[in-house]
Amino acid sequence: MAKAIHAVKAGGPEVLTWTDVEVGEPGPGQVRIKHTAIGVNYIDVYMRSGLYATPTPFAPGNEAAGIVEAVGADVTDLKVGDRVCYVIAGGGGYQEKRIAPADRVVKLPNGISDKQAAAMMLKGMTVQYLLRRTYKVQPGDTILFHAAAGGVGLIACQWAKHLGATTIGTVGSAEKAALAKANGCHHTILYRETDFVPVVKTLTNNVGVPVVYDSVGKDTLLKSLDCLAPLGILVTFGQSSGPADPLNLGILGAKGSLFVTRPTLFTYIAKKEALTQTANDLFDVVAKGIVKIEISAEYALKDAAQAHRDLEARKTTGSVILVP
Repeated sequence: MAKAIHAVKAGGPEVLTWTDVEVGEPGPGQVRIKHTAIGVNYIDVYMRSGLYATPTPFAPGNEAAGIVEAVGADVTDLKVGDRVCYVIAGGGGYQEKRIAPADRVVKLPNGISDKQAAAMMLKGMTVQYLLRRTYKVQPGDTILFHAAAGGVGLIACQWAKHLGATTIGTVGSAEKAALAKANGCHHTILYRETDFVPVVKTLTNNVGVPVVYDSVGKDTLLKSLDCLAPLGILVTFGQSSGPADPLNLGILGAKGSLFVTRPTLFTYIAKKEALTQTANDLFDVVAKGIVKIEISAEYALKDAAQAHRDLEARKTTGSVILVP
């Protein structure tokens, strides 16, 4: 038996329950992993709350790091004792141990700790596809990144600076503005006090930016469109303020033949080759010190409900992890 956090029904953090689970032996193409660190992300909140419909009971958590305890038949690239990490859709991470498909698991290189891995895989690989694939950031670009002091935002600010871009970031407080700037964000806007649209226009000589990365959703989507240069792209990859209202597509033409996309990491890493390349790109920038992973808070696995409360109250910055 192993301990786990299960969401027994859709709802608030109070539905997260400390329970026993039977893990069992891995089948063909599977491995059993003993977790050493587990990442906490907003998608966990979406699943727990029912915004992303998920059959209950289930263990939230889509990323973690740990040690391979057992391997099933046909698994040739992993062995018992390997340090590994993963991002797997559908949850299952908030457990001391789990069975995982081997083709979704990657080996951890030396020099990157288990806690770093659990804190960065979902967020860091998200940044990789956002900056390198959805819109390929070029030297000299000016980009707008919402929630710049969040876990994804801090990684993005560092990575974008390395790519030669200027980042404008929205943040919720002066403290978060200082944190974003310390991580490579060139200009910060306190969105609760200032309308970010005219600031972006001023900073870009009234041209606008070629891309806006928006994980906030409802509160920012329409204004994000107003920040774009003609032929610009709005990348809406989250909805921390709630789902955005339906969009009248005619607006896109009126505002400059704009593009809008709603990507997900799991589409970008669906093929094993893409997963490996994305993970290796992330490992490379972290190992070289180009991107530093800030773990702002650690909670015991049994205290996952408190981690969710703090995340939803915007009390956290950077990455949050659970430790079994």
